[in-house]
Amino acid sequence: MSERIERWQRTNDRRAIFLRSYQMMTTNMLEAIRHEEFSDGIWVNHLLHRFADYYFMALQAYEERQENIPAVWQVAFQAANQKNYSPLQNLLLGVNAHINYDLVLTLEELLQPEWQALSSARRAMRRTDHNRVNHVIAATIDAVQDQILEPAMPVMQVVDVILGRMDEGLISGTITRWRGKVWRHAVYLVEASSEDERKEWVQRVEHDALQTARWIGWRE
Repeated sequence: MSERIERWQRTNDRRAIFLRSYQMMTTNMLEAIRHEEFSDGIWVNHLLHRFADYYFMALQAYEERQENIPAVWQVAFQAANQKNYSPLQNLLLGVNAHINYDLVLTLEELLQPEWQALSSARRAMRRTDHNRVNHVIAATIDAVQDQILEPAMPVMQVVDVILGRMDEGLISGTITRWRGKVWRHAVYLVEASSEDERKEWVQRVEHDALQTARWIGWRE
C-alpha cells in the first residue's frame, strides 16, 4: 500500500485519501488481532486479508478499464479525479464501496462454507467479532481526521474545534449502522435458496450502495 500511496500523493491523486485511511485501519486491525481482542483472531485475520483483495481487484479493474468493475467502485474512483468533490466525500465514497459492497461479498465468501455446520453460539461469535471491528474503526477515525482530512481540507479543523469528538462520533455511528446492515445482507446471501435469488440480492446490495453514494454527494 505504501508505495502506491506515495505515488498517488506525488501526483495529487485523491485515491490516496481512502487508501491512506485504509492503511491506518488495517494497521490498527492487525494490532487488535495481535492483542487477542477477537474471539477468533485467525478468522478475523483471514477476513481482513480477503477483504483487502476485493479493493485491489476493483482497483485493477478500474486501471485496466475492465467492464466488470463494480459500479460503486467506478463512482468512487471517478470522483477522486474530479475537483468538485471534497476530500471528505472522496473518503466516504471509498468507504461506502468497500463496506457496503465489498464487505458483504467477503463475509458471504467466508461464512458460506461453514454456516450450516456452525452452532447458534458460533454464529453469534462470528457476528460479535464482526461488531468488535466497529471499536477499531472508532479509534481510527480521529487519527484519519487529524492526519489525512484536515491537511487536505482545512475547514475540518474548524469543525473539529466546534464539535469536539461529536463529528468523529457521527462518522463512526454511520459506519457502524452500515456494518450492521452488511452483516444482514451477508447472512441473506449465505442462506439464499437459489443462485438466482442470490444474484438478485447482490444487485440490491449494489443498488443500495449507489444510493448511499448519492447521499454522500455523488452526481451522475
